[in-house]
Amino acid sequence: MAHAAPRDDLAASRVDAWLWSIRVCSTRSEATAACRGGHVKVNGTAAKAAQQLKVGDRVTCFVHERHRDLEVVRLISKRVGAPVATTCYVDHSPPPPARDPSMPVVFGVSGRPTKRDRRSLDRLRGR
Repeated sequence: MAHAAPRDDLAASRVDAWLWSIRVCSTRSEATAACRGGHVKVNGTAAKAAQQLKVGDRVTCFVHERHRDLEVVRLISKRVGAPVATTCYVDHSPPPPARDPSMPVVFGVSGRPTKRDRRSLDRLRGR
């Protein structure tokens, strides 16, 4: 079964629904909370969750520890796949910060570190 493309005939869309549908926020409630917390601005002014977006609006938000600056190209109200979602906005955001290569990546560690883990961490910290 083929998925339908997003409708282009929408005149306006809620900012929280749009942020969720283009996959900037994981859930609709997360997008609503970002608007309530003052982390979302539309055309430079603070946005409430129900504020209507139009094509050409500029949405700036701080979500997932990253500033995003998005220009609305297409309005959608339903969540779509990632390849389709990227066609609905133009991303003017700065690139994400580079990871610090000196920090070790630890996988599978849970709970209290062992004596060996603690000593290796102390060596990394220079103690």
